[in-house]
Amino acid sequence: MPDAVVIGAGPNGLVAANVLADAGWSVEVLEEQPEPGGAVRHDRGVDPAFVNDLFSSFYPLAAASPVLAALHPEEHGLRWSHAPSVLAHPLTDGSCALLDRNVDTTAASLDTFEAGDGAAWRRLHEVWQSLRPDLLDALFTPFPPVRASARLALRLRAAGGLRMARSLMLPVRRLGEEEFRGQGGRLLLAGNALHADLAPESTGSGGFGWLMAMLGQTYGFPVPAGGSGALTSALVHRLESRGGRVRCGQRVEHVVVRGGRAVGVRTAPGDAVRARRAVLADVSAPALYGELLDPQHLPAQVLDDLRRFQWDFATFKVDWALDGPVPWQAEQASRAGTVHLADGMDELTRFAAQIAMREVPDRPFLIFGQMTTSDTTRSPLGTESAWAYTHIPHEIRADAADEGITGRWGTKDQELMADRMERQVERFAPGFRSLIRSRRILAPPTLEALDGNLAGGAINGGTTALHQQLVFRPLPGTGRPETPVRGLYLASSGAHPGGGVHGAPGSNAARAALRRNQPPGLARAQRLLAHRDRTGARR
Repeated sequence: MPDAVVIGAGPNGLVAANVLADAGWSVEVLEEQPEPGGAVRHDRGVDPAFVNDLFSSFYPLAAASPVLAALHPEEHGLRWSHAPSVLAHPLTDGSCALLDRNVDTTAASLDTFEAGDGAAWRRLHEVWQSLRPDLLDALFTPFPPVRASARLALRLRAAGGLRMARSLMLPVRRLGEEEFRGQGGRLLLAGNALHADLAPESTGSGGFGWLMAMLGQTYGFPVPAGGSGALTSALVHRLESRGGRVRCGQRVEHVVVRGGRAVGVRTAPGDAVRARRAVLADVSAPALYGELLDPQHLPAQVLDDLRRFQWDFATFKVDWALDGPVPWQAEQASRAGTVHLADGMDELTRFAAQIAMREVPDRPFLIFGQMTTSDTTRSPLGTESAWAYTHIPHEIRADAADEGITGRWGTKDQELMADRMERQVERFAPGFRSLIRSRRILAPPTLEALDGNLAGGAINGGTTALHQQLVFRPLPGTGRPETPVRGLYLASSGAHPGGGVHGAPGSNAARAALRRNQPPGLARAQRLLAHRDRTGARR
């Protein structure tokens, strides 16, 4: 019998298992799919000569994450690769905003839109440099991050205090208008905010767009060399080297609770897997509370709050094998690993408004990945392994393009949407479609079938909007990995701090389980020693 059972071998589940194994626990990870990785996997399903990431591809949060850094995945085969530039946002007039790891290059790009905007970017970057250590500490530690928040408050005061806090709470459209005179800087912020489900007019979208842009400025948007699954392989190899075990093809259907405590799980074939100390669930909050647990084990308030849980936008993705580089009208876009495709801020607002009205957007905002540009091992010389995804409503009432997309996502719907996305690329890269050797469509039901956590194609474990963050994530009054069932911990992106490949929810859940299983006196002694070390260091 293992000390812990982890449900799900996505990045958070694997991080949780590694943290527990480092503490000497025996760990068994049960994964429904035939291979581990969750949304961090690659294959050659588009063309045998091309590597395509099935889901996520670029990992600025992984590069910044102290959680992943502490596991040293590079010692188990992981190698990061970077495109020459981080991100481009071209416009149909041929202009282009470029985010580069060299801040001077980024600033020079923004000055081409409006003189002085480069200096404005540098000012935002200086604030980031001041806040970065404590901001990342607060982001990646359990809620509430008391010590990190106290340090961050002091740094915020030095950076302008309430004025800076106000800026981070602004809608990204307003933040861009206050900071930049031209479109370039505004688009870099707004496009990054729409990596989540934050419209340009959403409260807090400015802070999220700024965070993602500054992560790219400092860490780039790196990719694992050889395919996204290389990160998964490193985490699995590390776990197995410490005695942990990953079992694939094992769908967990039930968390077994006795005396108010989780004591194991039951798999689809009816097999029981007992856990001596804890069960950690790298599954969505609705799956844990609405499917894996009997309602009798949950407070009525949790079940009521679950009905108010909000998913992030649905996602539609297309993978391509291209016979040549993308023929961007704006040359700068050819150097970027990630390209944002929307012809200005108003087009971004229009896109988000159509989703809010439950319409399939007629000009979808695309996040476009150039994988061979980022990692030359992904396809033969002179070709490009590429993908794009866009957001769509979960419930579709109309097609804004009046082409008859219904949202049932049969073959006709899928082909119509993929063609629409390709036409959007053509607006910025005339001749793109003539380079397509083959393509693969991943509609929302396909994404969910390949990873049950991506319910309806939602990729962030729940909305990124403020009403479902911090103490409200995943449900009001939670905010931590502990659940109402003793010995059961939520270890997925449904928990604070949310989506992205950084491992924090898994690490937080594992550390909560370790604290709960410490002898009472040991936990207090460790707190006293930590306090003495901190105060001694200050002296």
